[in-house]
Amino acid sequence: MTDIAITGASGRVGREAIEALSDANLTLFSHSEAEDLDTTPIDVADRETFVDALEGQDVLIHLAANPNPRAEWDEVSGPNVDGVYNAYAAAAENDVKRVVFASSNHAVNMKNTVSPIRPESTVGKPEIVRPDDEMDPDTYYGVTKAFGEAMGHYYANRHGIDVVNLRIGWLLSEDELEQEVADRDGAGERFARAMWLSDGDCRRVIEAAATASLESNPTTAHGISDNSERFLSLSETMLELGYRPQDDSADVLGD
Repeated sequence: MTDIAITGASGRVGREAIEALSDANLTLFSHSEAEDLDTTPIDVADRETFVDALEGQDVLIHLAANPNPRAEWDEVSGPNVDGVYNAYAAAAENDVKRVVFASSNHAVNMKNTVSPIRPESTVGKPEIVRPDDEMDPDTYYGVTKAFGEAMGHYYANRHGIDVVNLRIGWLLSEDELEQEVADRDGAGERFARAMWLSDGDCRRVIEAAATASLESNPTTAHGISDNSERFLSLSETMLELGYRPQDDSADVLGD
């Protein structure tokens, strides 16, 4: 049985990852104790603790981060920069075979946003973004995710760790998606429609990222549902990871 460590396990994506990887031997870490989960508190900025935590693990799903796309640099630099370095350093020291890094659409979204101060917005005719396009972060948060992807490239090429940079979209239930669309203007609605990631597709893409054989290393993949109005290309994720999304925001919204 594969031993998989998940940081940020008590978060929204973390809980879907637990469901997706239930057949594995999971070790769960979170920033603080979660009453409904058996997690171990960890400060990802503490390198020594991180190294000890990954002993015996085969795979690391690194989700721990400050997830706020509007956060200032001092709020994200610790968990999202130092924490990512510590994750890879700990993985290398423990001979972890694979790291799945939770990147973000915000690492590549500047040209498609209506305004830099509105990161969760999309222009009327967005450009298609493919995983191998140049970085285009839209916020300090996006900059930290671009950094994390670069760190993954370094550890894949220097240390031979399998790395999947998974650019996760916007994980919402169907009810939450409908509410977000109802509450937003046109630019915000376009973003929600394009970036939606359903619960089921989140589980599918996390499982694929953790278990699929990689033809190229590192691999960068987009993690969204099969949305009709998407501009993040899914072809590469489907071909490289065998991801088969089943949901579309247009179906939920009755288009």
